[in-house]
Amino acid sequence: MATDSMCPQARFSYDMAMATSAITGDLSPTPPDAPFLAGRVALVTGAASGIGRACALAFAAAGAHVHVVDIAVDAAEAVAEEIGGTAHGTDLADPDAVDTLPARIDIVVNNAGLQHVAPIQEFPLERFTLIHKVMVEAPFRIMRRVLPHMYARNWGRIVNISSVHGLRASTFKSAYVSAKHALEGLSKVAALEGAPHGVTSNCVCPGYVRTPLIEGQIAAQAVAHGIPADDVVRDILLERTAIKRLIEPEEVAEAALYLCGPHARHVTGTSFVLDGGWTAH
Repeated sequence: MATDSMCPQARFSYDMAMATSAITGDLSPTPPDAPFLAGRVALVTGAASGIGRACALAFAAAGAHVHVVDIAVDAAEAVAEEIGGTAHGTDLADPDAVDTLPARIDIVVNNAGLQHVAPIQEFPLERFTLIHKVMVEAPFRIMRRVLPHMYARNWGRIVNISSVHGLRASTFKSAYVSAKHALEGLSKVAALEGAPHGVTSNCVCPGYVRTPLIEGQIAAQAVAHGIPADDVVRDILLERTAIKRLIEPEEVAEAALYLCGPHARHVTGTSFVLDGGWTAH
């Protein structure tokens, strides 16, 4: 005779999951020992490197199938091959391209971004527009595309990789700072609208993270000031932080993963700050 190897508590949880899934339209409950995102489908933008790549790896390790979205096609394909995901070589500045991304998505990580540094009076209009297309309009279009599926499933998670610059300002970064502030507002609206449908929306706000974008800024500042790169990190980038080290991409990915996990079901409309004490001032 076959025996049930589950303990009573696990069996109860599994039976409840089956009942709940029938109500929500998810008819494929996973056993209690499965990764907590098993059966979920995630879409991560800017996923070929840095924070996006770390998120793609973390979500795949937690059981999700990950759509790896990046303008760098070869790098996106390499990440997708590494995690068994699906690559999309997509230019997020192109609305038509964004509107071809998959809609049956349970988890979105809006991460893609770019930077340009210049005083407002010298800031190129085309760069300002590009930054806002990638960092504000694309997240809006992606949310607009996937929310009907999330609402139908009565479950969805939106994680917007914002920044301390979504909460504070710095000189010469008008496009980036205004885009991140806009993303914070968009995330809160999505949280309010999504709550009745089982959808949460949150921002993760890191300080300076060890990414290719930041490494480029460090190198440029070292040349401009004639100082070693380590001095740039300590004396310029981390001047206002209490913890004097760059944040690793994996730390940001862990925060994003937490917001999609079972202990964050009541967390929505928030800004999860990882800044080493920057905003404590």
